[in-house]
Amino acid sequence: MPKAAFPQTLPPGTPPPRTAGDRTARRRIAALFGVLGAVLTLMLAGAGPASAHATLQSTDPAQNSVVAAAPQTVTLTFSEAVSLSGDSVRVLDPAGRAVDTGNPAHADGRDNTARVGLNSGLAGGTYTVAWRAVSEDSHPIGGAFTFSVGAPSDTSVSATALSGAEADSTVAALYGTGRTVAYGAFALLAGAAAFVLICWPAGAVQRAVQRLLMSGWVALLVSTVAVLMLRGPYERGSGLGQAFDLSLVRATLDERIGTALAARLLLLAASGVFLSLLVGQLGQPPRTAGPAAGPTAGGPEEDAEESELRELEQRAAERPQREARLGLGVAGLVLAVALSATWVGADHASVGIQVWLALPFGMLHLIAMALWLGGLAAMLVGLRHGIGADVADRFSKVAFGAVAVLTVTGIYQSWRGLGSWGALTGTEYGRLLLVKTGCVVAMLGVAWISRSWLARLRADPQEAVAVAPAEAPEPVTVAAHSDDPVRQAQLARQQAARESAGRDRGLTPTRAGLRRSVLVEALVAVAVLVVTTMLTNSPPGRVAGEVAAGAPAAGAGPAAPGVPAPQTVPGQTLELKLPYDTKGRTPNAKGTATVTLNPARTGPNEVHLKLDGADGQPVEVPEVQLAFTLPDRDLGPLPVTLTAEGTGRWSGTAQLPLAGNWVVSVQVRSSDIDQTTEIKPLKIG
Repeated sequence: MPKAAFPQTLPPGTPPPRTAGDRTARRRIAALFGVLGAVLTLMLAGAGPASAHATLQSTDPAQNSVVAAAPQTVTLTFSEAVSLSGDSVRVLDPAGRAVDTGNPAHADGRDNTARVGLNSGLAGGTYTVAWRAVSEDSHPIGGAFTFSVGAPSDTSVSATALSGAEADSTVAALYGTGRTVAYGAFALLAGAAAFVLICWPAGAVQRAVQRLLMSGWVALLVSTVAVLMLRGPYERGSGLGQAFDLSLVRATLDERIGTALAARLLLLAASGVFLSLLVGQLGQPPRTAGPAAGPTAGGPEEDAEESELRELEQRAAERPQREARLGLGVAGLVLAVALSATWVGADHASVGIQVWLALPFGMLHLIAMALWLGGLAAMLVGLRHGIGADVADRFSKVAFGAVAVLTVTGIYQSWRGLGSWGALTGTEYGRLLLVKTGCVVAMLGVAWISRSWLARLRADPQEAVAVAPAEAPEPVTVAAHSDDPVRQAQLARQQAARESAGRDRGLTPTRAGLRRSVLVEALVAVAVLVVTTMLTNSPPGRVAGEVAAGAPAAGAGPAAPGVPAPQTVPGQTLELKLPYDTKGRTPNAKGTATVTLNPARTGPNEVHLKLDGADGQPVEVPEVQLAFTLPDRDLGPLPVTLTAEGTGRWSGTAQLPLAGNWVVSVQVRSSDIDQTTEIKPLKIG
């Protein structure tokens, strides 16, 4: 047999020789792994454990206390480390003038404290302390309290003096939008890349898929820079113009969230290299073993041997692409884990209970979300380009696994964040969690419809295969004004075919139904991302309970002996009734809390609290708390130190320094596990 009849072959199992392009690609992948490892090491090394969400534990002078002489400093102690700015603690005299020296710092080097000096020669009267800081989970916290020098007095703090504690609405809206876009961009980038690697490697050559990947990368880059620039004004309540203040950017980079954002930008640089390798390697046509050999004269045995040899050659030719796909898959996984850590390491999972478990669960939750939501977007593009049922079936299995991970991690995060069943409806975090759960359930319902369409697609062998785009037919040379009815009909058919060419991608009724259901699923996913952003900006229900429970501690310390009680004014007593229900089974679990104030105006007010059961009789409870908040001025909560006066009866003094629409909150705990918080508006002045 002439040698020319057979192409040159390699021994079975021997890979083809490496080309210069293969070696370059391998060096790039190795460099990419090096960058990812370095960044991930830096992130893990810089992430320290956190114990709890920041709450104000104590103050010096104490809340509502009366001191004989003016103090030289005001010190606040928190439950965990906090970050401070130049105006984190402000002290205002009864006339609304600032009497602090500014630039608060940590007391004695303890990062869970804030101390600011006071001017000398302070006159007697009631002083208001307004504070604002950033807790370790990157959320701004704030509040206010009062103390008196010599004796309590009327105080009228101006609105301008407290305006610095208000969040600028434009900055808050842009900051929230940037965080939402960042979540969506991460899902698009990670999910689409995973879809290409796992389900549709041939899709890497499609322009639409490449645009999808690039859109996710650019959107994540822009949103990360925007969040970094807006973080300073968002923390300090300043305007949009401060976004370009480099001193605020530097201060943000010194915080945990700033470190996470900087690491995300470095990871995005590595992601750019990853995307170029993904498109460059998977976008190349696979190598073939060469042209088929001519007929042999050796009979069936030689034909079988030749066929086996061809199969081995084909596998050897495809081996470089398989190895590249495996390497890219591992690199993509490392990238996804590292990028998810930039959210989880600076959010709710980084503080509180079981941080060691919450961090990996949070990363798994984000990655599973990206596989499902970003894969949906890639699936829509694939359906437009006529992917086969095998691709859709692979994504269906990936999505099923992602939903399983989301379910397990979501249940754990809900338990960790809520802390009690009452928080599910009694806190903003719980209500947002219910909304998110409803959206996810809706997505699962639409996904079930998508699976039914996919089952129909698999059932029809003709529809299950991939469909190539329709080609426009060659025009038939026919006079447009011809009177021949046969030629006119031919021309009409040709025109209709040309109009549908390039548009018909094999969208049979089954494929069209699958595409519609996937589109609806993707639209609901956008709502899930918005609610997720709102959840990360809200204190968890468990934290809200800890903050409320810790509020009286900030005001611990009764008034000094001999301090005159607030002057009551006949006929100016205001009464508020707040029905409560802790959902417990004890007789004190349900009833009415009655709060009375006199004289119901700015300054000191005499407060009485009564708890009556469902039968109208006084009831005793293990714990009750009363506080006042002025949301418009970001003032409060101002807790009231209560003194028991018998069963179900308490009294105290409330310092209300400003006129406005206040909110009174009563927290009742009827047993070790049953409690509720009721609120009611209150107008002063």
